[in-house]
Amino acid sequence: MIFSHQCARDLEYPSASLIAFQKLLEPCDDDVLEARARSSTAISRRYFGQTMRLFAPLYLSNECINSCAYCGFSRDNAILRVTLDIEQMACEASYLLQEGFRSILLVAGEHPKFISNGYLKKCIKRLVPMFPSIVLEVAPMETKEYEPLVEAGAEGIMVYQETYDLEAYKQLHTAGPKKDFHWRLDSLQRAYEGGFRRLGTGVLFGLADWRAEATALAAHLFFLQRYCWKAQLSVSLPRLRPAAGNFTPLFSFSDRDFAQLLFALRITFPTIQLVMSTREEASFRDAMAPLGVTMMSAGSHTEPGGYTGQASDQLHHTIRGKSIPITCNSTHATKQFEISDDRSPSMIASKLVSLGLDPVWKDWDSVILT
Repeated sequence: MIFSHQCARDLEYPSASLIAFQKLLEPCDDDVLEARARSSTAISRRYFGQTMRLFAPLYLSNECINSCAYCGFSRDNAILRVTLDIEQMACEASYLLQEGFRSILLVAGEHPKFISNGYLKKCIKRLVPMFPSIVLEVAPMETKEYEPLVEAGAEGIMVYQETYDLEAYKQLHTAGPKKDFHWRLDSLQRAYEGGFRRLGTGVLFGLADWRAEATALAAHLFFLQRYCWKAQLSVSLPRLRPAAGNFTPLFSFSDRDFAQLLFALRITFPTIQLVMSTREEASFRDAMAPLGVTMMSAGSHTEPGGYTGQASDQLHHTIRGKSIPITCNSTHATKQFEISDDRSPSMIASKLVSLGLDPVWKDWDSVILT
């Protein structure tokens, strides 16, 4: 528990860098914010050029063993669930390949019965000939469990801490392995030790005060830069969206707050990838794209089988882990959350070009190492 042991100390006795970051989060007028937007833009162009890396999520399963108050996949929700088999997953992936993607994010609910290390390894091996970049967003593991996934061809891992507020975390996570705050917090170090070289994290804004969350996030990033210095780091800034369970955000995080945090992160961490998902409205994504964002999802579906309708005949209804009869005529698994930007990948790419940005579908190939 390297970072979790150090986290409280870093926040109680902040470094000069963390203090400077906190000052960027203080309330400011529009002129100051506009000046920071210009600085953020200039820094992004210096380190990333005009590029915008595009990726798509592929949901493998919405089965989950955790009870998380805010998540549509929570085991407490009576939702339609399914786990794709390898061929069904490959059909979804082929669709994304045809859409132009060469970078894919494999997402799954956290249920060891359905999403095992062996299952993920099979998925990765099936996708390696299709996608040069494969990133995982799955349940945290031990270092030795990460190693075969890297050997199979995955290069990145994404773990949202959700909230750095320990008391809020306890109240929001009431059952399942995800209850362990410190186990989750230290997962990126274990992934790094297991061989992953793209590490992503983020906060789900709306669960606690955004400035406190941002400060803890920055402390985590400073630590990762020191400890995982060979890795490319990325940060996502998702906001709560409507989902099964009808959880209501506990704290506000406005568009202006989002912009202020985005600029603060870019100014403080010039080389880190900043990610903006389809949770955000199209107009807001278009406005933020030139000002510091360097990665975007496009054309996203947040349910297994969402792109091609795979496994629609295998849906089952569960509540608290137990199957119950299906009481509706739906042919789609339940989404993790609703998206806001429903434009096609080609439409988003065209918009980026009109903004003077270069959509990048592929930025890595293993042949580089040989």
